[in-house]
Amino acid sequence: MSLAFSSKPNLSFFHFLLESNIKSKTPKPALTFFRQLLQSDAKPNDFTFSLLFKSSAPNPPNSSKTEAIQIHTHLVKSGLDRFIYISTALLDLYMKLGWVSYAHKMFDSMPHRDVVSWNVLISGYSRNGCDVNALEIFIYMIKSGFVPSQTTLLGLLPSVGLVFQGKCIHGFGIKYGLDLDSQVKNSLISMYAKYRELEAAEFLFEEMVDRRTVASWNTMISAYGQNGYFNEAMLVFKLMVGAGIEINPITFMSLLLANAHPESVHCYAVKVGLVNDASVITSLVCIYAKCGGTNSAALLFWSVPQKNLVSLTAIISSYAETGEMGLVVEYFAHMQHLDMKLDSVAMVSILHGITDPVHMSIGLAFHGYAIKTGLVNYNLVMNGLITMYSKLDNMEALFSLFSEMREKPLISWNSVISGCAQAGRASDAIEFFCQMKIYGCKPDAITVASLLSSCSQLGYLQLGERIHSYILRNKLELEDFVGTALIDMYTKCGRIELAERVFNSINEPCLATWNTMISGYSWYGLEHKALTCYSGMREQGVEPDDIAFLGILAACTHGGLVHEGRSYFQIMTKEFGLVPTLQHCACMVSLLARAGLLDEAFSFVKDMEIEPDSAIWGALLSACHIHHEVKLGEYLAKKLYLLDYRNGGLYVLMSNLYAVAERWDDVARVREMMKNAGGDGVSGVSHIEVTSWEETNTKGFNTSFIGNTNSRQVLFAQS
Repeated sequence: MSLAFSSKPNLSFFHFLLESNIKSKTPKPALTFFRQLLQSDAKPNDFTFSLLFKSSAPNPPNSSKTEAIQIHTHLVKSGLDRFIYISTALLDLYMKLGWVSYAHKMFDSMPHRDVVSWNVLISGYSRNGCDVNALEIFIYMIKSGFVPSQTTLLGLLPSVGLVFQGKCIHGFGIKYGLDLDSQVKNSLISMYAKYRELEAAEFLFEEMVDRRTVASWNTMISAYGQNGYFNEAMLVFKLMVGAGIEINPITFMSLLLANAHPESVHCYAVKVGLVNDASVITSLVCIYAKCGGTNSAALLFWSVPQKNLVSLTAIISSYAETGEMGLVVEYFAHMQHLDMKLDSVAMVSILHGITDPVHMSIGLAFHGYAIKTGLVNYNLVMNGLITMYSKLDNMEALFSLFSEMREKPLISWNSVISGCAQAGRASDAIEFFCQMKIYGCKPDAITVASLLSSCSQLGYLQLGERIHSYILRNKLELEDFVGTALIDMYTKCGRIELAERVFNSINEPCLATWNTMISGYSWYGLEHKALTCYSGMREQGVEPDDIAFLGILAACTHGGLVHEGRSYFQIMTKEFGLVPTLQHCACMVSLLARAGLLDEAFSFVKDMEIEPDSAIWGALLSACHIHHEVKLGEYLAKKLYLLDYRNGGLYVLMSNLYAVAERWDDVARVREMMKNAGGDGVSGVSHIEVTSWEETNTKGFNTSFIGNTNSRQVLFAQS
């Protein structure tokens, strides 16, 4: 790019060009103007450099960094770096470009500094996430004899990592009289809200009774909203309207974050004339999409002429979450048409929505897009691809992707281990864990939960016990998913008493933990303990879901508790309004039929709102075997045969039923049918676990079978 002038321009003209460039929505590289200025023999002054630094900031980071270095060189040559405000402007530019270490070196080389210089460094560190450095610089500033200003506190408060640090800064503000400033008070309210110190936030808000700005009201609405006090947030909004404060776009965003009804907020935005504001529209589109109102989000998106990436990404992510991949592809094509690009977060949300093997081609297409655009360089995207391929049961692609990763952080190991566990490849999950330990990564709670799931699948009790020891040694929290996985492992490995001990050690079990314990008791035929566990859950105020009732009904079935089973089924449907699944219905049919109540069982099946499957007819057929109902059994067998003629259980049940009736010709006929269908009713698999060579040699087991098991246990024993 070049600039042509009819006459030799003066310095004021260049200043005008730079000021216009700063205000422009599509700024041009500042270096272009600076080169033209030097070619015109105009000598830049301190104001010129100040404008140059401001003009460099809006440009893309890489080009801005190049400009900043070149302009810095000219600044030093001109000797104008002696002006504090010029050096401070350059310092601010470096911080905005993320050159934190370079900015600090420049700050150290400055012969003179003022409060503004310190403020720029503190706020720059805070903005770049270097919270500890920001606090250290603040302390150094105080020790150097500088008095903090309102801007100092505003830049520092976002860096507060602990509430007592915030209180110390608040104390400094009171000491220097800075806490009277409304902006400082708003920032303090945000800080206290962040750490759930709402009483302190409310006190500060009350102190501002005569000096409350719209920002103060918005801050208080956000404070309540982010802590889950949605009614209080709405009350503050009503008081704000009553006080005659003019609503701005941030108010609407604060209301939406406070769980306000999106339709109501939308109507109010129309009423006050802010419905065309870009930030309001974007917030509404995002909240509609997040709350499942994707169609409303799409209508709003198409109703405005200006389209932005955030809104489009929210809609695509929402459709991906519900598995509507056709619409995801449609909106992605529109994004391409608008010359917009997916970022890593949007890509991951799409990948998480690809769970059905029918959408494998779409997954491969987005994988190709990630390679083309360089998104595969982000670990977040690679982890998303690993998870997608594990859900699609394409383990070869998963292993290939993982092996191609140059850096393998813990989150990537967790993705591949949990992917293997969820795909039923428990042995592979444990092998990857062994590699992870050799690689030098330390397992966390997610790793441990995935490994426990693998132990549950394979029945590796002693490896599971070593993982439990690791949990205790490293003081991992047993609350939520780790404790639940541990209980599940002990239950499925035959140690219900250890599962019970783990359960009793958890202070506040979550719903999943209660469900796992109830199901465990049910599997072991401890129906009364299962019912007691359910009562304990209700006493703790935990509301049961369909999984909890499935465990309870299974316990009633195993124990023959017909009255209790009927009662809990009524509670599930009437009191909690849960819709019974086929599994719930199968439990009820089995319960009634086993008790000899075949007529009631048939009536139950007849009244079902969903079509009975093979499990339900199989439960009735099993009861026919118990009660020697041959004719009824033959009728049910025909239904089962039409549903799934390859089901080996059908032939076994009919063979046993004929055997009880001593109809040996029919027994032979059924067994012949089973062979023709591709099964013999005999095949089975057993698991054994051996954990020491001595035990192997003593008991005569094949040593080659357990070589890998020992290595896994050694790795955990050394942790």
